Amino acid sequence: MKTALLLIDIQESFRHRPYWSAADLPDFLAANARLIEGAQALGLPIVRILHSDGPEHADNAFALASGLVTPLEELPRYEAAAEFIKHRHSALVGTGLAVWLHQHGIQRLIVSGIRSEQCCETTTRHASDEGWLVDYVSEATLTFAMTHASGATLSAAELKLRTETVLQDRFAQVCTAEQALQRARQALGR
Repeated sequence: MKTALLLIDIQESFRHRPYWSAADLPDFLAANARLIEGAQALGLPIVRILHSDGPEHADNAFALASGLVTPLEELPRYEAAAEFIKHRHSALVGTGLAVWLHQHGIQRLIVSGIRSEQCCETTTRHASDEGWLVDYVSEATLTFAMTHASGATLSAAELKLRTETVLQDRFAQVCTAEQALQRARQALGR
């Protein structure tokens, strides 16, 4: 069973949002480094997905014109098997990613990226509904606190826990980087 690593929206744009917090960044980067190094060692394709939306002006951090729709500076360098720019939450909408995955015989996806409960969760649900098996590597996702209309604030940890809860055994296997790589290794017969 062929596996691909999807690195979703791990991009500089987020540093320029008012909610940006680097509190969880070191652990997030370490988990993604383990995924990237493990994928490279196993010969798994690594797919870079970046997000662009809003007005195409240099002062919009998610506009291509800003120069910020690029991988986070601290992310280990890697050779992407493919790169897609998305304009919706799911990386499978309007990008050509689904076609690429089918053309390359990919049956399992390892999902990591920013934001846990938005683009990572949405892509995971969509991929599962389309028939892919998904390993959702929560430790390799990053998110930020959000405030509900009632005024209650959910921490990043609470949002991640909620995301893990709704995905586990319905849309994905929630796992660590090591567990996802072990499943990929077993699928390769190693």
